[in-house]
Amino acid sequence: MSSRSNHERLLALSKQMEEAAAAMDFEKATALRNEIARLKGEAPLTEGDADTVTVGQPPPGAMGLGTQVPVRQPPKGWVKPKKPDPLTRNVKGKR
Repeated sequence: MSSRSNHERLLALSKQMEEAAAAMDFEKATALRNEIARLKGEAPLTEGDADTVTVGQPPPGAMGLGTQVPVRQPPKGWVKPKKPDPLTRNVKGKR
């Protein structure tokens, strides 16, 4: 499909989605919204996909070897900040 036909299809789907929402047919509007996102390449991966990885905080006691929770990686170029010097004026109780 050409970019022009894609754009026309997206406009038609947007109009249908607005009409469905105005008619209180939210299930149809949701399906149309998902189709628009899929055509734009913004659709989230479905649960059954092998590429789907959910990263979250592990439950207490489940951290360590053998767990199925992936480890978060810092962004490229991120550097851990230096610890503050304890002999500075910002230490509580000291001036």
